[in-house]
Amino acid sequence: MTTGLASAALAAGIPTLVVDLDPHADATTALGVQPGSQQDIGRMLKSPRRARLQDNVAGSSWVSNGSSNGTLDVAVGSAFTGIYDRPDLGRRDLRRLSTVLAGTTNYELVLVDCPPSLNGLTRMAWSASDRVVLVAEPGLFSVAGTERTMRAIQLFRQEFAPNLAPAGIVANRVRSGSAEHTFRLAEMESMFGELLLTPHIPEQANWQQIQGAAHSVHHWPGDSAKNAAKLFDALLESLLEGQGSPRERRQV
Repeated sequence: MTTGLASAALAAGIPTLVVDLDPHADATTALGVQPGSQQDIGRMLKSPRRARLQDNVAGSSWVSNGSSNGTLDVAVGSAFTGIYDRPDLGRRDLRRLSTVLAGTTNYELVLVDCPPSLNGLTRMAWSASDRVVLVAEPGLFSVAGTERTMRAIQLFRQEFAPNLAPAGIVANRVRSGSAEHTFRLAEMESMFGELLLTPHIPEQANWQQIQGAAHSVHHWPGDSAKNAAKLFDALLESLLEGQGSPRERRQV
């Protein structure tokens, strides 16, 4: 989902930073970044006040490959972030990412890619963000998990981040011919109302191939990729509606 939104932002000419908090660093790989001399985000989190983010971001190969003349930078992921992915982070640790990102003015949009858990890294990202995007597949366990996450966000807002708001819920990997998916989408509409965003993102057979090739979906050949690109364009527009000033909008 993060790479699809990043592709849409690049196509729209929105200067964007992707912060790869997932210890697996899949977003870094999909964005075509090879770790070099720059500090990865894990090591910047270790000494956030001394971190020089702008000196350590890496440009996505999507730009250098001619996909766009825009800006798409990456705070490189690494396994080192895993030391913070525990449930007992205190306030000081939760502010580490906020400190690293403080003063960043080169981007209109910051996308923070999180691991699929509600442990420390995700909560650190919530603390640094304006809005949270949840991604759910239309299945029983995913829908139930999304409801629990919404409750967790509400509790986190009350204690740590009063300005944090849910941006919405994206239904992903939707199969139009599945009766189960149709039922669960109706259930999600009943449970979450306007927070369930449109369009929904259908299951795409070649998505892993696109990511494995470190390629933007907007510049992958074929009608399937073109249709997916249009959906991500519409989804990004929906997410950015009504946010006021475009200066450094942070989505997680």
